Amino acid sequence: MGVPPTRPADRALARPRRRLPAALAALAALLAVGAGVLVDLATPAPRPTDAPADQFSAERAYQHVKVIAARPHVAGSAANDQVREHLVGVLRGLGLETEVQDTVAPEAGQLSGAAGGATLARVRNVVARLPGTGSTGRVFLVAHYDSVQSGPGGNDDAAGTSTILEVARALTAGPRPRNDVVFVLTDAEEACLCGASGFAASHPLARDGGVVLNLEARGSTGPVIMFETSRNNAKLVDVFGRAAPYPVGTSFAVEIYRALPNDTDFTAFLDHDFVGLNSAYIDGGAIYHTPLDVPAAMDRGSLQQHGDNALGLAREFGRTDLTKLGSDHDATYFPVPGGLIRYPGWLVLPLALAALVAVGLLGWLLRRRGRATAGRLAAGVGLALAPIVLAPLGAWLLWAAITTVRPGYAELLDPYRPVWYRLAVVALAAAILFTWYALTRRRIGPAALAFGGLTWLALFGVLLAVLVPGGAYLTTLPALAGALAGLAALATRLDGPWPVVAVTLAGAVAVVILLPTVVLLFPALGMAMGGVAALFAVLLGLVALPVVDLLHPQAGGQRGLLALRARRLGALPAAAAGLAAVVLAGVGLAVDRFDAAHPVPTHLMYGFDADSGKGMWITHEAEPQPWTAQYVDDKGAVTHYFPALGDGVFKFGDAPAVNLPPPAVTVLSDSTAGTERTLRVRVTPQRPVRVLSLHVDPDPDPGPATVVKASAAGVPLPIKPVQPGSSWGFGLVFHAPPPEGVEVTLTLRPKQEKVDLRAMDASDGLDGVPGFHPRPWNLGVTGSHTSDMLAVARTYSF
Repeated sequence: MGVPPTRPADRALARPRRRLPAALAALAALLAVGAGVLVDLATPAPRPTDAPADQFSAERAYQHVKVIAARPHVAGSAANDQVREHLVGVLRGLGLETEVQDTVAPEAGQLSGAAGGATLARVRNVVARLPGTGSTGRVFLVAHYDSVQSGPGGNDDAAGTSTILEVARALTAGPRPRNDVVFVLTDAEEACLCGASGFAASHPLARDGGVVLNLEARGSTGPVIMFETSRNNAKLVDVFGRAAPYPVGTSFAVEIYRALPNDTDFTAFLDHDFVGLNSAYIDGGAIYHTPLDVPAAMDRGSLQQHGDNALGLAREFGRTDLTKLGSDHDATYFPVPGGLIRYPGWLVLPLALAALVAVGLLGWLLRRRGRATAGRLAAGVGLALAPIVLAPLGAWLLWAAITTVRPGYAELLDPYRPVWYRLAVVALAAAILFTWYALTRRRIGPAALAFGGLTWLALFGVLLAVLVPGGAYLTTLPALAGALAGLAALATRLDGPWPVVAVTLAGAVAVVILLPTVVLLFPALGMAMGGVAALFAVLLGLVALPVVDLLHPQAGGQRGLLALRARRLGALPAAAAGLAAVVLAGVGLAVDRFDAAHPVPTHLMYGFDADSGKGMWITHEAEPQPWTAQYVDDKGAVTHYFPALGDGVFKFGDAPAVNLPPPAVTVLSDSTAGTERTLRVRVTPQRPVRVLSLHVDPDPDPGPATVVKASAAGVPLPIKPVQPGSSWGFGLVFHAPPPEGVEVTLTLRPKQEKVDLRAMDASDGLDGVPGFHPRPWNLGVTGSHTSDMLAVARTYSF
C-alpha cells in the first residue's frame, strides 16, 4: 500500500533528512545572538583609583558616594548641610567657579496633588562652571544631592552626584571644552523637584537654556538606560549613539515615560525649554528609598557605565556647535550589540505599512502556491491571538499566587532577588506558546500559524505607529523580517539550505529587537506588571515559529502509533517549559526569603490633632503586616486631620497623645477691599521639622469662599479648583522650612468674617512616641515619603 500524500500545509515547511542538524544549527545561531544581546547589556568592569586622569574611575567616584550617603540627608537637615559642604569643597578644589544658590522655589510643573494647590521648598543648589574656549551654548550635568528621610540615598542619587564630581575632575584634567560646562547639584528633588525648578527658572546661567544631562538611579544595579529625552530629539539621539560608550536606550521607553506621571529633575528643565537626555540604572528596585540604599549596595559596574556615558557625552556636547542641535522630529532608536540603531520618525508609518503589505503578500503567496488554504490562514490569524492574550494573563496569575504566599511583596517595587521569578514568567510564556503550537499545528499547519503570528505583529506595528510612534519598531521590524524570510523561502527550493537561513535571520532580528525589551521591562515595571514582559516574549516566539518548527518531529503520512509518538514528542517543549516555570517560581520562593538583610517592608506614621488631643497611627498598607496591624483597626480618609496626606484611603487606629506643640499661625495683616479679604499670616514650626503645610477650609461659615490669589515666602502660587468632597480647600506644602517660619498671603472672594486655616508640620522618627515598639529584626521600612513620619496639626480661625 502507498503512503497517503501529506497536506499542503504540511508540505509547506517539509524538511530534508538533514532536518535535525539544520534545526540545531538554527537554534545555536539564535542562542548565540541572544547571548550577544545579554552581554551587550552587561555593565563594564569598574576602573580602579589609579586609572588615567582623563578617564572616569568608578572607584574614585565611590569615595564620594561613601561621604554623601553616610546617613539620610533630607533637604533642610544638618546632614544635608554637611553633604553640601563636601560638594562645594571638591568643586572649588578643582578650580571651578562654584556657588550655592539659596532660594525658595516651587515644584516643577506645579504637579502636586496632595497640597491641593502648591508645593515649595527652600533649596540650596550647588552650581559650578567650567568656562569654554568659545562657547556656542551651555552643557548642564545635573543630579540631586538630597536623599529621602527613610534612607541615605547611596544610589538615589549619590550615584549621579558622585558621577558628576568625577566627570568634573576628568574634564579639568584635560583640555578645556569649547562650550561652557555647568555642574548643577540640586536640592529637594525628593521632596518636590524644587531645586531644579529654582535653578531652571531663576539662575543667570540657565537664562539662555542649553543641553541637560540628568543622572539618576532607581535601584542598585543594571545597565544605565537613557529613558527620557526632550521633544524633537533626532540630533540629540545621534550624539548619544556616537558619544556614549554604552548607548542603552529606546524610543519606546521615551514614549512610555512621557505618558507616565513620574518625574525627575529633568522635568523642571523641560518646563523651561531646555533640551537633553535623562539616564538612570533601575534594577535592584527593592532598596529604592529605603534604609537599605547604602553605598555598599551599589553595583560599581553601573556607576562606571554612568560615568563613562556622562563623560563621553559631556565631551561631545562640549565640542559640538549647540546652535545646530535643533530638529523637527523624534528619532526611533534601540540598542543592538555594539551600538544604537536609529532612523527618523517620519519612516515609522511607512515601515509599518510596508510590513503589513509584506505579510499580506506572504499570505497571498502561501495560498497561491498551495501551502495553506484561505480558511487555514484565517484560522491562523484568529488562533494566534490566544498566546498573545494568555501569556500576560498567566504571568499576572502567577504573580498573584506568589504574592498570596509572600504578601510582603505588595510593598516592594520588586523582590530583592527577582531573577528566578523573571525566568519563571518567561518559561510560562514559552509553555503557553508551545502548548498552543502543539495543539494547533497538526490541524491548522505551521505555515498558517506563522502567518497568523506575523499578521498580529504587523497590525500592532500600524497601531503603535499611529499612537506610540517610538514603539512601533518593536513589532514592525520583526514582522517585516519574518514576512521577507517567508517570501524568500517560498522563492527557493524548500529542501535547500536557504529557507533555513532565511527564517533564522528573521528570528535573529526578533531576538535583537525584542530580547532587550523583555530584559529591561522587568526592572522598569516590576514583577506586578511582568505580564508586559511576557507579552513581548510571546511576540518574539511568534516570529521564531519557523525555527521552532524545525525542531518539531514529522509524522509525515504515518498513522496510528507513529503519528501519536510524533505528537507526544511535539508536546515535550511545552511540558518542559511548564515544569520549568513551576520549578523556577518555587526556587524564587525558596531563595528570596525575608531576613535581616532583606526585611519585610512596613509603613507606619503617627498623627496628632492638637484641637481634640487625639493621636492616631496611620498606614497606607492595603493589607497590614501583623506588626502594623497591632496599631491600626479602621479604614478611611484622614484628610480632615492631615490634609497634606491627600485624599487617599488609609488604615488608622487610636494612639496616645504626644507632648509636641503644633505650628503657630499669627496674623501679620488683615484687610478688605470691595468683595475681597486679604489675610497675611506667618506659619512657624515650634520644633525642628521637615515639612510644613497650610490649608484653607473650603466650607467656612457662613458660606464657601474661593482663594483667588496666594503667595508664600514671596513666591506667587497657582490656584487650582477644589475637588468636590475634599475636606480642605486651597493649600500649600513647604519643604525644608526655615526656623523663622513662612509668610503666606491669601486673598479670598467673597470676603469672609471667619476663615479656618489648618496648619500641619511633620518630623521624622517614631521612637519617642508612647506605645511605639521598634520593628523586629526581619521588618524594614517601606520606601515612602511618609514612612515613620510624625505629624502635628491644629486649626486656627481668623
